[in-house]
Amino acid sequence: MSAVSELKLPSAKSSFQHFLALTKPRVTLLIVFTAVIGMFLATPAMVPLNILLAATIGIGMASGAAAAFNHLVEQSIDAKMARTRARPLPSGQLSSTQTFIFSAMMASIGLGILYVFVNPLTMWLTLATFVGYAVIYTIFLKPATPLNIVIGGLSGAMPPALGWAAVTGHVSAEAWVLVLIIFAWTPPHFWALALYRREEYAKSGLPMLPVTHGEAFTLLQILLYTIILSVITLMPYLMRMSGLIYLGAALVLNGLFIAYAVGLYRKYSDDLARSMFKYSILYLTLLFAALLVDHYWLFKL
Repeated sequence: MSAVSELKLPSAKSSFQHFLALTKPRVTLLIVFTAVIGMFLATPAMVPLNILLAATIGIGMASGAAAAFNHLVEQSIDAKMARTRARPLPSGQLSSTQTFIFSAMMASIGLGILYVFVNPLTMWLTLATFVGYAVIYTIFLKPATPLNIVIGGLSGAMPPALGWAAVTGHVSAEAWVLVLIIFAWTPPHFWALALYRREEYAKSGLPMLPVTHGEAFTLLQILLYTIILSVITLMPYLMRMSGLIYLGAALVLNGLFIAYAVGLYRKYSDDLARSMFKYSILYLTLLFAALLVDHYWLFKL
């Protein structure tokens, strides 16, 4: 009996890891993080623990479900790219049926938690976000236009609004500013990745900007969007959402981001593009963390 158990345990652990990989944990973690920041910024007091837990779990499960559905739709494309061919579906570790059932269950449970334990608005906004990413972006926009990440970026930018709605029952102008920040951040973040992976995207057949319009045009767009992002990130301070702590952090983080964009534009290299992509993730994390610290700072100006 012990020998049989020893054989089954690694298999169970392996299956868990494969299903976990479907949820794109790092992406989901960033989504949940920005949603949680939206919750805290929505109230001058602390977020009720029951809302914090239910909204975090519900939004996280819905995000993981959307990621799994993305794996399902793009499995043939993933098989052509070195970065993605080891994913559970193209590598044969999980089947399409298993992935679909997993995605449907995660979405149903997550949305159910939001409806019952948070509020209907948060559930409907999360459902719209799921459809926007998993269906509109993945199925229709991504294979159709090199501006896919710009148009489809709205669904990925929605988490702060979901968190805001979870606490207040509505979405105010301040919440949409947070959404706008992520919306403007997405193109330079993604195009940096697409540049040093452009040969893989060319093989996949997807019309990504570096493939359809070339390196120089993409670098210009990265620079322009980074400047636009830097301007937009000043809005929380101008709208009195935040004070000098956030303003100082935003100026420093934007300065580094612009330096990356200018450096790439002047002299491109895959290593620099890779570094900019990694920095962009740190940038968004620190920017939203600065918003949170500033929000609860006693002497906010």
